Amino acid sequence: MLATADRVRVFWQPGCTSCLRTKEFLARNGVDFESINVHGNDAGMEELRKLGARSVPIVARGGKFVFAQTLTDVIRFLDLKVKQQETLSPEQLMQKMDLVLTSAARYIRQIPAAEMEKPFRNRNRPKRVLSHHVFRIVEGFLESMADGKLLTYERIMEDHSGELRTPEALARYGEGVLARAKKWWASYPDKSCQQPMEAYFGTFPVHVVLERTVWHPAQHTRQLMLILETLGIQPDRPLSAADLAGLPLPEKAWDED
Repeated sequence: MLATADRVRVFWQPGCTSCLRTKEFLARNGVDFESINVHGNDAGMEELRKLGARSVPIVARGGKFVFAQTLTDVIRFLDLKVKQQETLSPEQLMQKMDLVLTSAARYIRQIPAAEMEKPFRNRNRPKRVLSHHVFRIVEGFLESMADGKLLTYERIMEDHSGELRTPEALARYGEGVLARAKKWWASYPDKSCQQPMEAYFGTFPVHVVLERTVWHPAQHTRQLMLILETLGIQPDRPLSAADLAGLPLPEKAWDED
């Protein structure tokens, strides 16, 4: 086991897709780590800020850390001898995006309006905000592709759901984002997506950022299905494991730790 000072720490919060994936990945590969939930935890948040980070998930060892939005960076940071799964092609990722966002809009329409302002389980975030975030991830990506500016954490976390309070309005917003994404892809010249793109977690080929832009809302869409099931509502045409095959998703839909 690592000495205490060098023990790996993972900073996370409930409902965070990359956080759950990171913890599952480390546990699966036998990495001993300290789990620090910063949600409602002032001491944990202060520890995170002292490192110089503002977002989660963060994997840290001593005074050094890495953003854990890509497992490649975690593997490199911890010098793990692990092979990652193959990445879907950009064309396949866009097909998955179509399926995921279309399904998300369908599930949001099923959520009772009275539920939209209520949080879910151990995350103090209204279902309205989660519903908006599913599509905002893609919208933020499209904005950065259009203006060439850094894809910041703040950009994908922008919340305009206060103007879209009903399930129908949120679903229509999502369908509009998907239409914009399809238009972008139809006219985007580099179908291999190898051009570099700057994001808050580093500079990567567009292909890498696109993969995250698809699997991230896919995981949240799994959470929308879980919300419906918890409310006793059968999701309309639920996404299956086969539908999501090839996306680097966590095993679980929600983090209960």
